[in-house]
Amino acid sequence: VTYVLTILLAQAIFGVSEVHQAGYICAMLFVIPGFPLITGGIDLAKLDIRSGLERITYALLIILTATMTGWVTALVCRFQPADFPALEIDTGMMIILRIITSFFGVYGFSLMFNSPRKMAITAGLIGMFSNTLRLELIDLANFPVGVAAFIGAFFTGCVASVVKKKIGYPRISLTVPAIVIMVPGLFMYRGIYYIGLNNIEDGALWLTKAILIVMALPMGLVAARLCTDKNFRHCT
Repeated sequence: VTYVLTILLAQAIFGVSEVHQAGYICAMLFVIPGFPLITGGIDLAKLDIRSGLERITYALLIILTATMTGWVTALVCRFQPADFPALEIDTGMMIILRIITSFFGVYGFSLMFNSPRKMAITAGLIGMFSNTLRLELIDLANFPVGVAAFIGAFFTGCVASVVKKKIGYPRISLTVPAIVIMVPGLFMYRGIYYIGLNNIEDGALWLTKAILIVMALPMGLVAARLCTDKNFRHCT
């Protein structure tokens, strides 16, 4: 609602284009609980069924509430989750901008998880390359979103294992903030929005993409852990 009022005021006073209305989705993305989604998947991989199911259920309840609220707000305010306009930026500059913004995104997430600043910077350095790698695999190599997410998470896990051996930071404190930025809150919202409008085909498409990415992220971390930690390969 805050975003809606702000953008409508900007349109009335400054003549801002209506294309910026789609940005209200971005204003809600912090509500999507990526941390319990990812750690819940890791718990299931370790056969910690109770913790995994509790965390995933907790995350799903928040996601359902957030997406439904966003959908109702959009209906009341007559907003639609339109596609963002294509940016007229060459590939090299786009990669640089993605690296920079990914760093600050991961750094911010890490600070919100109460990490010390040095640890947050380290997570940001890892995440800026892994997230950019994921996005470029989708844009330049036409990788499916799930496969790109798995590769990005796998890269994050491998680099975090090296950093842990060199510096000693906990692996989980580096990996989870670095890939939380990859959680597809936009896809989740659009899926619920279209289903609410009885557009089941588009809604199912967006939700399927979201589910594939959410499944791929912890799988990538687990695969990296299996490759870099021989103790993790066995039941304790």
